[in-house]
Amino acid sequence: MSSNVRKAVSRVRNKSDYYDYNLLAVVILLTCFGLVMLYSTSAYMAELKFGNDMEYFGKQALISAVCILLAIFVSFVDYHILFSLGGLIYVVAFISMALVQSPLGVEVNYARRWLKIGPIQFQPSEIAKIAVIVFVPIMIVKMGKRFRGMKACVPPLVFGGVLSLAAYLFTENLSTAIIIAGITCLIVFVAHPKTAPFILIVLAVSIIIGVAIFFLSQTLESSESFRLRRILVWLNPEKYPEEGGYQILQALYALGSGGLFGKGLGNSAQKLGPVPEAQNDMIFSIVCEELGIFGGAIVLLMFGYLIYRLFFIAQNAPDLFGSLMVVGIMSHISLQVILNICVVLNLIPTTGITLPFISYGGTSVLFLMMEMALALSVSRKIRFQKEERDLWGDVR
Repeated sequence: MSSNVRKAVSRVRNKSDYYDYNLLAVVILLTCFGLVMLYSTSAYMAELKFGNDMEYFGKQALISAVCILLAIFVSFVDYHILFSLGGLIYVVAFISMALVQSPLGVEVNYARRWLKIGPIQFQPSEIAKIAVIVFVPIMIVKMGKRFRGMKACVPPLVFGGVLSLAAYLFTENLSTAIIIAGITCLIVFVAHPKTAPFILIVLAVSIIIGVAIFFLSQTLESSESFRLRRILVWLNPEKYPEEGGYQILQALYALGSGGLFGKGLGNSAQKLGPVPEAQNDMIFSIVCEELGIFGGAIVLLMFGYLIYRLFFIAQNAPDLFGSLMVVGIMSHISLQVILNICVVLNLIPTTGITLPFISYGGTSVLFLMMEMALALSVSRKIRFQKEERDLWGDVR
């Protein structure tokens, strides 16, 4: 067969456009599952509190639908535009957290972590997560080949640490501060060519924390710091029911009573009051009570697939900036899921971290969807080489 005929029957396409519909699908699936569980979890308390069992569900459903459509629209914007806006986002995040201590700050559930500007009320610490996901990769990309020795890790760690410290000081939100610091460290770890020093640092820090918890637990009885006393509640929740132990115990009861396949959707007893604010950070306990270990495992599998899709995008991203941003998003989702479930299982002290896409919270949904939009935007730039085949399917 002549080369002219071969060219006639087979057009050459060196590259193919890509869009990660799998990521979009799992995000929509998690959101829909979250809405079902939110209604099941919150209907009774919403009826008592507002006289409308759809109060929480209605708000979350509307926000989720708008945010998904917004995320799809934003995903078609080139993410490289953020390379010149990263510094501005960082400054906005810092200033907005500082404003929480001004008259614009609002206290909700005894915590001053919100800003209210006109009709809009949001948590500025969520902006800080986006800021660190964008700004730290920009710093690393600009350093280029200079990002080799351990000293090179200092600038991105410092800038990430400043936002983490601001989240703790201005919004008194230790859990968010931990997540911001964790995102920064994981981005730096993935970008740095050396692995051994980081492993040694993690081991050393783990040992120090373990020893500190052991000695603190011997002297915390007289401490007035509620954060330090959380360690006592974590170690012995039965002894401190009025200081947070009650919520943990009820969550554990919900987990245990669900068994393998649960009591059935809508049949939870713990959501009727024993687990306070069950629609927030303790919603996973209700999932396990109604759907059992099987339902909890399905949730973890969905999150696992979400992380896998993010890993795939990061691995195939066309440049280091896009890859590291997706690593930051993957780190955020992973840390938040792990910490939330560990709290529900009483493996770590309570932190108030919500379960992504499932717990109630409009601000959380908005910024999570913006992170997904960034990941989808990076996925659009992925190009795969296509094999050119002749009439008989032979690779040329």
